[in-house]
Amino acid sequence: MVSSYHHHHHHHLFTFSILLIHFISTTSSSASFHPKALVLPVSKDSSTLQYTTKLIQRTPLVTVPLTLDLGTPFLWLWINCGKNIISSTYHPVSCGSPQCTLANAKICKTCPSQPTTGCNNNNNNTCATHSLYNPITNISPPLGGELATDVVQIHSTDGSNTGKTVTVPNYLFVCAPKSLLQGLPKGVSGIAGLGRTTVSLPSQFSSTFGFPHKFALCLSSFPSEDGVVLFGDGPYNLSSGSDVTTLFSYNPLIRNPVRPSEYFIGVTAIRILEKDLPLDKSLLSINNKGNGGTLLSVIHPYTVMETSIYKSFITTFDTLLKKLYQLKRVTPVAPFEMCYDSGTFGYTKIGPFVPDINLVLQNGVSWRIQAMNSLVRVQSIQAYCLGFVDGGRNPRASIVIGAYQMEDVLLQFDLAKSSLGFTTSLVPDRIRCSNFNFTSNVV
Repeated sequence: MVSSYHHHHHHHLFTFSILLIHFISTTSSSASFHPKALVLPVSKDSSTLQYTTKLIQRTPLVTVPLTLDLGTPFLWLWINCGKNIISSTYHPVSCGSPQCTLANAKICKTCPSQPTTGCNNNNNNTCATHSLYNPITNISPPLGGELATDVVQIHSTDGSNTGKTVTVPNYLFVCAPKSLLQGLPKGVSGIAGLGRTTVSLPSQFSSTFGFPHKFALCLSSFPSEDGVVLFGDGPYNLSSGSDVTTLFSYNPLIRNPVRPSEYFIGVTAIRILEKDLPLDKSLLSINNKGNGGTLLSVIHPYTVMETSIYKSFITTFDTLLKKLYQLKRVTPVAPFEMCYDSGTFGYTKIGPFVPDINLVLQNGVSWRIQAMNSLVRVQSIQAYCLGFVDGGRNPRASIVIGAYQMEDVLLQFDLAKSSLGFTTSLVPDRIRCSNFNFTSNVV
């Protein structure tokens, strides 16, 4: 029974890939060269704390700054579709085309419930999608967004260095109105969606070049230095030739039927110093409305917890810090509630000495959060604050693991196997996400 299910499932994916390859067509400008992986630099915007990247698009080429989001289903851009676009390679997507069908596959059940036929007939037979939304403001434009394709250029990589650029000839994206840019950093013109869909960046890149349907994300903890997103398989050599994939623990990614393009994992307990926090366990699973569970999100700067989980967590942690470590509390600075005088900490080579926070996952492995991902240095009050925030009583996800908890941690999202590979902080191993060598171009 199982094997036939898997066969069917893979067959389904396979036909999707054939469809995609059919319309993307692999005639990349360097047809003889097939990259094993692709790479984009990722930088942190200091005013919004969002992570941004740059894609090169159109003919003649234009650099497009974008905010990265794990759950967004596709690339969307503020661009006036079909009007005054200065690109000889731009094409609107027509109704009834394979691209139109793919982009309107059940991407997002929580998007406004307009008809998702994808066709506004008054609109020259151009395909639209109603799954368009801004993940920061949660706003959706009433008319959705029109679909188009254009050329995208991106650097290849061998896992250690950036290589030559390759071209994706018919990259599918969605055109958004300017009003949708609200809440994004200055100068950013859209969202680079890494979601679990057939039209997200990882999917289109792997379909075009035929490499594994995976991507890895490594956020830098230094605002002035770039982290990296790598599409395709490892090696991921973030330091002198050592492949970081050897440090991975693996855990299944959970599909939320109501939010299918987002990445959830199964946290079963939160453990500090061998003790599990008292929690309402029912909040840790996803209910039939799609609420609950643990979401991964880089647009949340810090990990967010449902109020009862948060209270249990900060009370337990605070008690330990005062009792075992004699730390002195100071008046906190928003958005944090628990801040401690930095002079009262013991220090190790890699920062303040505090117990690890373990998110215990489904198969018994733990996501271990060490000091450099749990404490935030706040210079203005000479303090370290606990980098977790209260998400209120009825949030959509009970725990949202935010960007700060992912800094200098390598995460690999395997969309084909629905699995997450993750490391603990790379810093004790003298590796940082900003170690990736962007300067050398391998020819």
